[in-house]
This record gives sequence, C-alpha cells and structure tokens, in this order.
Amino acid sequence: MEKTNVLIIGGGPAGIITAVTAKSNYPEKDVLIVRKEKEVLIPCGIPYIFGTLESSNKDLIPDAVLSNAGVELKIDEVVSVDKERKIAKTKDGTEISFEKLVFATGSSPYMPKWLKGADLENVFLIKKNKEYLDEVKAKLKDFKNIVVVGGGFIGVEISDELNKVGKNITIVEILPHVLALAFDDELVNAAEDILKSRGVTLKTGVGIKEILGNKKVEAVLLDNNEKIECDAVILSMGYRPNSELAEKTGLRIGYKKAIWADEYMRTDHPDILAVGDCVERRNFITRKLGNIMLASTATSEARIAAANLYKLEVLKNFSGTIAIFSTAIGDTGFGSAGITESQAKKEGFDIITGVFETVDKHPGSLPGAHKQKVKLIASRRSRIILGGQAIGGKSTGEIINIIGLAIQNRMTVTSLLTTQIGTHPLLTASPTAYPIIKAAEVIAKKLKI
Repeated sequence: MEKTNVLIIGGGPAGIITAVTAKSNYPEKDVLIVRKEKEVLIPCGIPYIFGTLESSNKDLIPDAVLSNAGVELKIDEVVSVDKERKIAKTKDGTEISFEKLVFATGSSPYMPKWLKGADLENVFLIKKNKEYLDEVKAKLKDFKNIVVVGGGFIGVEISDELNKVGKNITIVEILPHVLALAFDDELVNAAEDILKSRGVTLKTGVGIKEILGNKKVEAVLLDNNEKIECDAVILSMGYRPNSELAEKTGLRIGYKKAIWADEYMRTDHPDILAVGDCVERRNFITRKLGNIMLASTATSEARIAAANLYKLEVLKNFSGTIAIFSTAIGDTGFGSAGITESQAKKEGFDIITGVFETVDKHPGSLPGAHKQKVKLIASRRSRIILGGQAIGGKSTGEIINIIGLAIQNRMTVTSLLTTQIGTHPLLTASPTAYPIIKAAEVIAKKLKI
C-alpha cells in the first residue's frame, strides 16, 4: 500500500493549484496528485487549438509545475474511496492511504439524452481531453459547414476560431442573444454585430429539435422547423460536475449533483475537501446556489482549500462566486463581473447604473487605440458595486478584474471615485477619463438629482 499525507484526485487547474499551494503551506507533507490524463490542457485555451494555435501541444500545462514544487504525480484513475479507513483505490489496483483528500474532479460537457441524433457520427463535444480534441480537429479539417449548438463563451469562441480557418459556422442559441447570461443587451448586441461581420451566422431565440442524418450528420432541425444542412455538429450546451465518485464515497451532494462544501472548501467529512467545477457554489451577490464553472474561481477555491487542510485560516474562505468572465472576438474584448442589470432587476435589487465610453490609450490618435466602454451596476441605497461590464481592446481583461476586485471587497461608488490609479498613454485611458471612475461619476451624479 502506498502512503501520502495529501491526496488530490484530478490534475486540472484546481488540482494543480491545490497541490502546489499545499506543498508551499505544509512543506513537510507529502502531496500526491492522481489524474487520468497523460497531458493536461489549459481549459480556457481549448477553443484556440481550432484556429489561432497550431496544435493542442501549445495549450499544455507542463508537469514541471508539479515536480518543481515537490508534488508527486500518478497517471491513473481513482475508482473508490473508503472515507472511514481513508484509503483510495485506483484502476490499476493500487491502494493509497491518506490523511487529507481533495476532490478536484472537474466537469464534463453536457450530452442531452433527449436530443435525437446526438449519437450520429460527426457530433462532437468539447471535452477537456487532448486525444479526443486532436481527433475532433483532424475530422473537422474535411468539413465546411458546421453548426455549434450553444452561444455561451465556449460556443462563441470555438465558432470564431473555426470561422478564422474558413469554416461556415452557424451558432444556434435558445436564449434571445449569445452570451446573454453574462452581459446586458448593449454589450451583447456589439458582440453579435462583430460575429456577424466576421461571417458567423446566428440563430438566436430558437433551440435545436433534432440532428438529422443516416449514420452521419446531414442537417439539424430547429424548434421552428427550420433545417440547416451541415457536415458536423458541435454541442456546447454547458458542463456538469464530475461528482459520481464523491457520491459513491458517501459525501453530501448538493445543488445539481455538485459536491457540497463549506466556505473553507470542506465536505461533510472532516478530512475530505473539494474544489473546482465539481463543487456547488453560492453567488456572492444573490447568495443563490449555482454551478458557475471558471478556472479562475477554481484556483481561488484551491488556494483556500490548501490553506485550510490542517488548520483553519479564518481570513481565507470562499464567500461565493462573483462570476467574472472575459472573452475576445477579433481584437475586441468583453468582460463581465457580478450581476448584470437584467439579473439585478429580476432578483429585486433597487439599482442604479452608470455607463462611460472612452478610448483605451491617450491620446486616442495613438496606433492601436480602441474604443472602451464600462458599465457599473450599484445598489441605490448602499451604493455598493454589484456588477460591471466592459468592452474594448486588450486591456478589457484587466479592467474587468479591477471591477471584480471592487465587487469582492464591497466597494461603494464613493470609494471608486477616490481610487488611485496608474496610467500611461500606451497602456490605459487618460487619467481624466478613466472609464471605471467616470462610470462611477455618472452614478454619483444620478444620485444627486
């Protein structure tokens, strides 16, 4: 029987950061990761292996990250866990005893059982598996017309990438707009306009009824009975937590089959924790349960879990996901954090918004300058920032990170107005027109009226 102090099941971003942080916090402890995959992809980079990147080999997380930190790695699959005896058994028959166990088993793409024709040849999912995706990419080379079902971040990014390499892409999204869960209409409309201008066809406000074909994909049939002929279908309809092993282990399972964990990432067993996409989450603003799946959130949870393995760090807990996203279509970046205006109204928040548009360099005549728009959503009475969105150039990712930091630290409109910022002509908007502060000024002015 093998022995380790800390056993981590799963080697994605959540598992890696848990392991490295655990070794940093507890250098005297042995830390072992068991994962199924020989090589691990950077999840957020997966869409780009279909276009911008030459191959999946350029989207790998090197194992040196683990070995350099003193973390052991075993390529295998944990098939059972005896939580009372604290022993895990792997597929090759190895038994591993542990002091602490962390589930970092991630998520898998949703395959709708109700969708007739989903088992036809050339229907693909976006799995986080290098070998599978290499096969998908190789097969797609021979196809011209591709339908992507699902207009969330993965669906939009893959569509844009395949469009770059000359494919005719149609996105089918049942919601009124693509990216509708993360952005309000003014930003969504801009994203759709860019996609259309780049040659992507959008079918929004309509779902898919059936995939048609004789053994192989020939077309898709929509709910409105429109038929779209195609060579392949990519299903990008969200992901589901990999919680089967945890459930089999006898751990508490929560919202939509995700593993329940407290704010220190502990499950209902004192020596077993869980992090990443396999865990249920509570929204930072609304306090409702959900399954927001982001590598950034997963790695935050991983650092918290690792800090609290052997002793509780009261200041290191997870108070809920602020749902912070970013993406890019062409040279235009989109970012969202917290709740949107439409979500806030639906939840019953009394809100006030501010929008400011500028240019992301100063002067705006500098080469590569891009229009930049920021929208803030604040509570009318407390003036606390509840959400924000941004559209602009490459700096959009960091703009939305600043807004996310403001939300997480419950900053008010007033505190944003006095925030000290660093600016440079080539890197940021002008200090006299910094969009986050100016959007806060718009709200402050509205509150005085």
